[in-house]
Amino acid sequence: MNSFWRDRSVFVTGGTGLLGSWLVKQLMESGANVICLVRDWVPQSELVRSGRIEQVNTVRGDITDRELIERTLGEYEVEIVFHLAAQTIVGIANRNPISTFSTNIEGTWNVLEACRRSPKVASIVVASSDKAYGDQEHLPYNETMPLQGRHPYDVSKSCADLLAQSYAASYNLPVAITRCGNFYGGGDLNWNRVVPGTIRSIIRKEPPIVRSDGKFVRDYFYIEDGAAAYMLLAERLLSDPALRGQAFNFSNESQVSVIDIVELILRKMKSSLRPEVLNQASNEIRHQFLSAARARTVLNWQPQFTLESGLDRTLEWYREFLGAPSAMAHAGRG
Repeated sequence: MNSFWRDRSVFVTGGTGLLGSWLVKQLMESGANVICLVRDWVPQSELVRSGRIEQVNTVRGDITDRELIERTLGEYEVEIVFHLAAQTIVGIANRNPISTFSTNIEGTWNVLEACRRSPKVASIVVASSDKAYGDQEHLPYNETMPLQGRHPYDVSKSCADLLAQSYAASYNLPVAITRCGNFYGGGDLNWNRVVPGTIRSIIRKEPPIVRSDGKFVRDYFYIEDGAAAYMLLAERLLSDPALRGQAFNFSNESQVSVIDIVELILRKMKSSLRPEVLNQASNEIRHQFLSAARARTVLNWQPQFTLESGLDRTLEWYREFLGAPSAMAHAGRG
């Protein structure tokens, strides 16, 4: 147990999501008093399935309700805030930009303004994304690059990121920003994402679906590493005012194409299935990967999981979740 977190009052938005579920788990194991804002009840969320939601304080409501957030921060005497709540699916953002903008942009300014008006809040971590950088001529992304999202999801993250920087610069709000690659890990229920979708297809002995042409390059980041990185940043921010307004990339610093990660999962699951490439992706950045040099240097951070070891743990989670203890070993052979 990390003594820093013992009995600290910590507010998490988006606690039923992929990152939120793992972050809450690590916070609870470290002794924190966790309060989660929950809008939709998601029975299969890892936070719910594990029973941990019954062990945290739950506030029901929407991220766009600033008065609710401010009441929560005050009544629970919140000291540390993790703002993760967002609409995170690129395809949904393309089809429903207004709901995405409302949640990701308005939701962020509501959290920041509520924190500004809550004197006990001393550390805030806002989840941005590598998508906030948009297309860049030179890679890897580093934190000095301009934020230039163009498509709806990317723009929503650029805006949220800039809002956090604005509150730090204008009001000295103790907020820092994370920009991570594509999270993967157990608990991701968005089946149109490549990792969970591929695993489920193989278990069902169906060809994995690749929405793009398979050549899109991403920076895949294991979810337990992500949760630990968020906690480290919040802890350091509390003691170091120089970190206010700073953004940090967290990444394994590797470039992996969509088709390569599908092939890796197929090999790990000993499947002879072949992917079905739809080539239907639109409004997405083709090539992304991050430099984590600032996090290594300033925070003395490094990931604990490689892509291989993270996928091994991910496969174990889905084997249990989908009730297929033998299908994982034999998928695609028959």
